[in-house]
Amino acid sequence: MPASRLGARILACTAVTGLAVASATPASFAAPVPGIAPPPSFSPVATTTQVDAPVPELDWDTCDDDEDETDSGELAGFLCATAEVPTDYNDPHGSTTTIHLTKLPATGAKTRIGTLFTNPGGPGDSGVDFVHQVGRNVYTEDVRAHFDILGFDPRAVGRSDPATCYPTQDDEAAALATQLHFPANDADERTYVRDTIRMATLCRMTSRERFEHSSTANVARDMDLLRQALGEDQLTYVGYSYGSYLGATYARLFPERVRALAVDGTIVPEDYAGRPGAEDRSTPERMGQGAGAAEAFAEFLRLCTEAGSQNCALAGLGDPETVVEDTFTRLKSTPIDMELPGVGPVEFTYPAVVAQTYTSLYHPGSWSQLADLIAQLAAGDTELTGEAASLVEQSTHGAPQRQRRGEDYPSVGGTLASGCVDTGTTGDPRGFAERADAADEEAPHFGRYRAWLALACEYLRVTDDDAYLGPWDQQVEAPVLVIGTRFDPATPYAGTQPYADHFRNSRVLTVEGWGHTTLGKSSCADGVLARYLVDLTVPDHGATCHQDVQPFGMKSTYDDGWHGPDDGWLSSRDGWHGPAHDSPPATGQ
Repeated sequence: MPASRLGARILACTAVTGLAVASATPASFAAPVPGIAPPPSFSPVATTTQVDAPVPELDWDTCDDDEDETDSGELAGFLCATAEVPTDYNDPHGSTTTIHLTKLPATGAKTRIGTLFTNPGGPGDSGVDFVHQVGRNVYTEDVRAHFDILGFDPRAVGRSDPATCYPTQDDEAAALATQLHFPANDADERTYVRDTIRMATLCRMTSRERFEHSSTANVARDMDLLRQALGEDQLTYVGYSYGSYLGATYARLFPERVRALAVDGTIVPEDYAGRPGAEDRSTPERMGQGAGAAEAFAEFLRLCTEAGSQNCALAGLGDPETVVEDTFTRLKSTPIDMELPGVGPVEFTYPAVVAQTYTSLYHPGSWSQLADLIAQLAAGDTELTGEAASLVEQSTHGAPQRQRRGEDYPSVGGTLASGCVDTGTTGDPRGFAERADAADEEAPHFGRYRAWLALACEYLRVTDDDAYLGPWDQQVEAPVLVIGTRFDPATPYAGTQPYADHFRNSRVLTVEGWGHTTLGKSSCADGVLARYLVDLTVPDHGATCHQDVQPFGMKSTYDDGWHGPDDGWLSSRDGWHGPAHDSPPATGQ
């Protein structure tokens, strides 16, 4: 029985912060793509005002219907609704797009302030699923007492009239299962390009109109209509990763309507949308994702060495960096087959293992699992066991529900929609191979992986006339909270202060730790966010937090959870406090 490929089982489809759609361009590929116009030139759009669009009527109901395919017990207390918004804001009374949304009502009727809008990132992630999964356990009791927690699937995403690229979800799953994460050699590149062109062509044929109206600016306009539908005078918002770009867009279009804006894992808007003179680089390159991932991986190796063989399996085989490089070199020439209990034989290729490594860097709590996987590959084991097996099982696709041709389904198209529409193209798909080589020199393994990711946009080439591409100087008067993690592989920490500098009144909270965003990682940061959302109180300049979750089971020496250059401040609601410290504790202790 032939081994299935790990690339068919790892779901790494997070667009610009993880756009793992198959795509490539070898240097030898020179044929023009039929029917594709050249990319538009950079032309900033003027700040817009709220259009005269009908405010949606929301009919809230329980979320236990068959469409959600979820356990009604798990969703007890959640409410769901749909909203009709203009498909084209230039024709606000014309055809509509259906937006699916959910909310977890505030626990305190007397203390309720309003609605907390959330966006989990992607682009292309479901805001409905996000709130269902984390609404109860990520936000503090203080936040839950004061706000309804609201999530929505942005237009073209998930349940909200999704942009689909294949006739059925089965067809899409089968196509994506055979695609490479990125080409590791010249032989792969032609296949990679062919698959990318085919997918982009199918996307345009299947959902062109949905792509053409999927810009982040239109998502922001939808969000403002939802704000009005909920009876909110101003918006209270927290966005993660790509959600920081949505937050910047909303703030630029509707600055006077911002009550509170918190972002975690920032994307500098100019890096995402592009700026004059930088059109020859794709979004992952502009964001420095390869270098950010390489820096986080260096921490993985360093802390593995410190943890020793008892806590990091790689350390038991020698110097972790040497073991990893030797294993990756072997994988480049010879994939490794291993048996995954309950699944069967799995083929581990170099691109798939690099992609799995990158994804695992998002969560420091999974670093032991990643070390176990690489150690078993290095040792030549024939069967995956223990933490390595758990890690790969978490990355496997479930079987899609069978649907009829033409039915909507959550699709990779949702990832491509705002990702490609907002970020544009380099106009030179033939240049990707050369830039990937250069990126690999700067950031081995991860530079090449990230450099290839935006190639699908080169062939999709769909634009939205309503997109907002800058400028990004902000007029928001409300205080803005910007959170960055020191070793974030997807939204590098280097972008945190530049994002904050766009706002007149912003504060940066630095989380001294690892992984992508602070979700589920730092009760200290949770407390800072709660104080900000409830009281609009920002931390001191230079404030930092630690993480509760430490790599390789290490313990944190922080007892109080917060420190800054000043005396700190006390939250009477959640009981945490922040006395001054001279410096952060030593990493890993």
